[in-house]
Amino acid sequence: MTVPASELESHTATSDIAAGAEGPQVEKVAGRSPTQLAMARFRKDRLSMVSLGIVSIYLVLAVSAPLLVHFGVLNPYSFHNGEKYLDVNSGGVPRGALGGISWSHPLGLEPGTGRDVLSRLWLGITLSLTIALSATVVAIGIGTVLGIVSGFVGGFVDSVVGRFTDLTLSFPQTLMLLALSGLAVATLVSIGVPAGDVANATYVILVLGLFGWPPIARIIRGQVLTLREREFVEAAKLMGAPRMRMYFKEILPNLWAPLLVYFTLTMPAFISAEAALSYLQVGIKPPTPTLGNVLTDSINYSTADFFFFFTPAFLIALIVVSFNLLGDGLRDALDPRGAR
Repeated sequence: MTVPASELESHTATSDIAAGAEGPQVEKVAGRSPTQLAMARFRKDRLSMVSLGIVSIYLVLAVSAPLLVHFGVLNPYSFHNGEKYLDVNSGGVPRGALGGISWSHPLGLEPGTGRDVLSRLWLGITLSLTIALSATVVAIGIGTVLGIVSGFVGGFVDSVVGRFTDLTLSFPQTLMLLALSGLAVATLVSIGVPAGDVANATYVILVLGLFGWPPIARIIRGQVLTLREREFVEAAKLMGAPRMRMYFKEILPNLWAPLLVYFTLTMPAFISAEAALSYLQVGIKPPTPTLGNVLTDSINYSTADFFFFFTPAFLIALIVVSFNLLGDGLRDALDPRGAR
């Protein structure tokens, strides 16, 4: 008996469906959050990943230096000023190639004093990054609070914050810092801040932080002007949420992306600022090392011992460039529509 073609096709289709149901299941495509997408874009940027690795190395060095100094592995204060180490007839330049490089002193000796350059630079990374990090936290903290309040409240408050921002930007920061250095440090000591390096570092942190917040406040204000019109903010208003909750529970969690980017862009600016202030004799003074004052000390020997001048300059340039590239990579990953 001949089976009609229509019944044969129907039977074949039914068999295929049944076979498909019994066969291997197709894997479902898992969705990814915006954060996961941003991190995937960031990992594809090789330059940013290299910058992240360099910044991580600096952070490890900064954390480990105080421990190594405590246990005697690093000794940034010991002098090696005998004729065995320094050429007295050449102004105290270390004997040997490249500033006295040896197994015991891998980066050579400091001219005139004979202190170990590696130990001083290693501890200097700790203090320079501590100052830059503290100043960045102060600047971002002030700028975030004023930016949120200004953008969310608007009106008269927005106008007052805007004029205060313009006034802060108009101050000659460097001139004020130099003119008030002695008085401000003495005031800090009088209110209980330990004299010496702690008071000097605190002064630099406060000056950089108190004069560095206006750009952050403007960026945050622009973001808040958009966020305050979103549905979740309107819903929180209708539910009678307190003002502080609106600021720090509704608005602030949505600002982490620009804050993270600006953090990585502000850190290198403050690292460079610390080095510049050390050249102007403001901040931590030798023999306590920072990258800035080691570089300042090396300027006098830039001809006689170029390697001693090159090493701190290279370390400062490397960390500044790495932070800037890291910030650019994060900005591109978090906002792929923006152009670098």
